[in-house]
Amino acid sequence: MMRLLKYGAIALVIMLVVGVIGVFAVLYRFGAALPDVSQLRDYEPPVTTRVYAADGRLLTEFARERRLFVPIEAVPQPVINAFLAAEDKNFYDHSGLDFIGIARAAITNLQNLGSNRRLVGASTITQQVAKNFLLSNEVSYERKIKEAILAFRIEQALEKNRILELYLNEIYLGRGAYGVASAALSYFDKSLPDLTLEEIAYLAALPKAPNNYHPTLRTEAAIDRRNWVLGRMHEDGHIDRDTHDETRAKDLLVAGDGGGREFSADFFNEEVRRELVDLYGFDALYEGGLAVRSTLDPRLQAIAEKAMRDGLVSYDRRHGWRGALAQVDPENWLEELRAQTISPGRRDWRIAAVLDVANDHVSIGFKDETIGRIPFSEMRWARPWLEGQTVGARPNKPSDVVSRGDVIVVGPIEADADSDEDKSIDADGVAQYTLRQIPKAEGALVALDPHTGRVLALVGGFDYANSQFNRATQAKRQPGSAFKPFVYATALDNGFTPSDLILDAPFVIDQGPGLPKWKPANYSRKFYGPSTLRLGVEKSRNLMTVRLAQNVGMDKVADYAERFGIINDLPQTLAMSLGAGETTLLDITTAYAMLVNGGKRVQPSLIDRIQDKRGKTVWKHDTRPCDACKKSIWSLGDVPELQDLREQVIAAGTAYQVVSFLEGVVQRGTGVRVRAVGKPLGGKTGTTNDSFDTWFVGFAPDLAVGVFVGFDNPSSLGSRETGSSVSAPIFRDFMAEALADQPAIPFRIPSGIRLVRVNAKTGMPARPGERNAILEAFQPGTEPTSRRAVLDGSQSGVRSDAADPVGTGGLY
Repeated sequence: MMRLLKYGAIALVIMLVVGVIGVFAVLYRFGAALPDVSQLRDYEPPVTTRVYAADGRLLTEFARERRLFVPIEAVPQPVINAFLAAEDKNFYDHSGLDFIGIARAAITNLQNLGSNRRLVGASTITQQVAKNFLLSNEVSYERKIKEAILAFRIEQALEKNRILELYLNEIYLGRGAYGVASAALSYFDKSLPDLTLEEIAYLAALPKAPNNYHPTLRTEAAIDRRNWVLGRMHEDGHIDRDTHDETRAKDLLVAGDGGGREFSADFFNEEVRRELVDLYGFDALYEGGLAVRSTLDPRLQAIAEKAMRDGLVSYDRRHGWRGALAQVDPENWLEELRAQTISPGRRDWRIAAVLDVANDHVSIGFKDETIGRIPFSEMRWARPWLEGQTVGARPNKPSDVVSRGDVIVVGPIEADADSDEDKSIDADGVAQYTLRQIPKAEGALVALDPHTGRVLALVGGFDYANSQFNRATQAKRQPGSAFKPFVYATALDNGFTPSDLILDAPFVIDQGPGLPKWKPANYSRKFYGPSTLRLGVEKSRNLMTVRLAQNVGMDKVADYAERFGIINDLPQTLAMSLGAGETTLLDITTAYAMLVNGGKRVQPSLIDRIQDKRGKTVWKHDTRPCDACKKSIWSLGDVPELQDLREQVIAAGTAYQVVSFLEGVVQRGTGVRVRAVGKPLGGKTGTTNDSFDTWFVGFAPDLAVGVFVGFDNPSSLGSRETGSSVSAPIFRDFMAEALADQPAIPFRIPSGIRLVRVNAKTGMPARPGERNAILEAFQPGTEPTSRRAVLDGSQSGVRSDAADPVGTGGLY
């Protein structure tokens, strides 16, 4: 018996020795080439860059992996409790491995041999950190051994809280969210401290397989898994029975994807992205966790997008129906319609297929298999488009407009303010729609603060999904008459006054051998004789502008164009005075801002401030020094005054004189449609040859706005379309809404300006009781006292063919 015990003991020792040798062999084999865990001490995960509106609302995110890093000290304890209960209840007690869990998983895997079931594990949080940071996702015993070795090493190298911090910021939780902070925003649009218990439990249910517990596609499974986490939290003593039972009974409610937001700002966001790439590069943008406070005003952006889209739709409808977007087989319409990738252009518009054409309506089908109708009353506008932007006869029946199999765009029927009738549903209970058409003409709108250059709203086109080209910043087009105010500003700074007379008469210039004579003309094709500078702007007189530019010199006009940032190196030909050079909407709107702000230089900016992921400010638009601004305690009367460092581009008096001209454009001139806003506004229309480009650029005292409309491939918008008919209504609608709750603020008059009551047509001092009188702004000593000479221009080798004898000589 003793001999057996002796041999047994020897055998046991041998087995232990062999086991130890085996363990060391395994450790040596799998542990020799493993990554160094010390790198995790200083590891900083890639973090999402977030762009915020001026009011703090999130606009967009830029990331390869959407992640917000949160220090473990900032993670609420209920969040930690939930993840520990779900993933590793013994986290603070083990040394990297949970041996009881491993044994349980091993037994399960042995039982499942030959069943083709996926291997199960009992990974601790430390093991998951090892896998996520240092290994692949391969499912094998070899990887599990490496994972275990690394888990031991990590536990030796890092504190428990650091391990947990890495885990909670790294794990993928679905919806493109990495880490608990990002997931909280993605699923519930909340920060971690604001999460409820049921929301916390749901997030803790996701690490194993987020897609298996999708909140809307697999709601029942998601709630079951969430309730399982709540049960574990109760078992571990984190919540009591009443809290457990109450929370289990709650529904799973998640936030939407932002589709309910009243604006999109896609063009603005892309412009910010480009600027950030220029400043810091791609890696910092997509991994650096920058916090970017932009200049965008969400209220103005929503107004801008609506005004721009409504204006383009209004123009498009005037010029007829261009036909269906595509055709599908009526017998296989659903499958073919679902294959269409065309964006409808607006959130409330939908792509549909025509299923049947009746005498008084059209039946349509949608991608979600629902059906609807378009009553003929909602199609009557669809006169056929003809060459030259004209239209054909009005349709008499639905078949004049569409056919079976046509792919079209429809939208909700707009409510009639004068009727209580609900037109969205017909008598049969079928949803009704109106026929829509994606505009072919494109446009842009920019609104900025004229005192700082902060871009408050920016729309670069009708639909970002269909075209990412930004017509506000990337499209260089001829501004036409919208450039004229800067010709007149040049003249006012070079000896002219608002009441000086310029001859409005035929103008011919010899362009040289082999070239035709250049004969500019007014839009009306009429001549108006001697007219004041003011009338030249208000009525947008081309012939007056050319004569004026020739007199002051195109070199000076080119200098002013560059000063205002409109066009650099403007060719010094007289055609440029009529806006034949090319600029962007943002540049010329900024130039108008410099007129209304008193002639001060501003640079357009889309970003107010940039902070790195630690909260340190690394860039500011406003660079004025202000040590007193850093005080933590303020008292009344102790507010610091900041120095105005803006360069004076032109004299404040000259700037105001042009502003006064442009206010006249709205009151009496080509921009009279804008007068309906009922607030002090100024601005200028612009239309290029054959109506290729139409503009309206203008301002209120504290808001500068520019609008452009034209085709991407330049062509005529129609023989009767101008800046007054296309762009001015968009400007008007924007300003009416933007200023709706604002008081009527008059334009600010700088010191030194004298306001003189003059005849609006002649510019001479008005007689008592004269009706056609206005207040004109003059520099001191330039007020009119008697009749003045008339600038004819013939002194400089330019022939005047005016029938009026006043145009036969030099200056009169």
